[in-house]
Amino acid sequence: MNVLETFRVALTALSTNRLRALLTTLGIMIGVASVVSLVSLGGSLQTYIQSQFESLGVDILQISSARFRNTSSGTQPLTTQDAEGLLAAAPHVKQVAWTYSVQATVWAGENSTSLSVQGVTANYADLNNWHPGAGGTFITQSDVDASARVALLDATTAEDLFGTANPVGQTLLIGGQVFTVIGVMEERSTGGMSSQTALIPVTTAQTRLANARVAGKGYRVSSIQAKASASDSATVTLASDEVKAYLMQAHGITNSNAADFDVRSSSTILDSLTSTLSLVTLFLSAVAGISLLVGGIGVMNIMLVSVTERTGEIGLRKAVGAQPGSILSQFLLEAVLLSLLGGGIGIALGGVVLLIGGRLAPDLPIALTPASAVLATGISSLIGILSGVYPAQRAASLHPIQALRFE
Repeated sequence: MNVLETFRVALTALSTNRLRALLTTLGIMIGVASVVSLVSLGGSLQTYIQSQFESLGVDILQISSARFRNTSSGTQPLTTQDAEGLLAAAPHVKQVAWTYSVQATVWAGENSTSLSVQGVTANYADLNNWHPGAGGTFITQSDVDASARVALLDATTAEDLFGTANPVGQTLLIGGQVFTVIGVMEERSTGGMSSQTALIPVTTAQTRLANARVAGKGYRVSSIQAKASASDSATVTLASDEVKAYLMQAHGITNSNAADFDVRSSSTILDSLTSTLSLVTLFLSAVAGISLLVGGIGVMNIMLVSVTERTGEIGLRKAVGAQPGSILSQFLLEAVLLSLLGGGIGIALGGVVLLIGGRLAPDLPIALTPASAVLATGISSLIGILSGVYPAQRAASLHPIQALRFE
């Protein structure tokens, strides 16, 4: 029997019991749809996270206090003295900004919201590539020097407090003190996470909304951002090493394992998040793959039933000269076709799930990736082969006389 004839006979056998064939592949459909959805979603999340970090700048070092690390010398906070000394101590750092965060309730008339108020330096907007929209101005160095009571709002907070009215020039209360709104920050994607905040001069946050003074070291800061002199990985690494060496000396630390601060580059954070996301995606895909195993067992079971039902047909074909290889290839092909049918429908279902996910989370570039489709097709074919080998061998090994006598 040639290849085309084998396909014809296999398709005829499957079409004879269409409902049974469809139900048999249900486990494979669900498994493939789950694997395709999870792999594609994982890839989309990695792409989105990478684009967000690239927009922030891969040459930005994030410096924060290691508040909960046990050190023999105690934990010292990051201060304005630390931040101001970085430029002179780190030749591969060309710009430094720092922030101080205060949780506060913001009032505008009868409307209020509780959010994180960020005290920032005048270069914060340029360093983070986040600027006020039309009609607004950012905090100036004069505002910082004078601890001015001016504020910028993100778009969501501005709408919550002022509705559709233009808030620029309006006043609001932060921590019981009157501030003037000087701008609304441009909207930027946050992947569905809240980014509501108010930006004020860092000195205002440190002195008017809190007492952040540290004896002999200026004021406490929540975080420091240092921009490397170039964006290549070698320069960023050099800048990171210089920052660590400077802070260890400034904090009187000799053992790097006892450092009371953390220095991370955007690329390091991105690598960590990507690695974690990949592991989670792999784990979830493995769990979803259990249904593929169940589906494979279902295909094997139905093929064994098919061999039993068609024992007479097998005996007749052998009696007229059919070779064992022809019988084996026919039943093996039927198992593979069943699995590919389930895989094809599963890919389509996965595409529908991803389409719905894309509508629910428009910020994420969710789409069916070619890699996941190829993976699903390969898995389906493998399941078909593994599930069909034993039934096909059993059919091919039947003795013609015994098969003809079977009822």
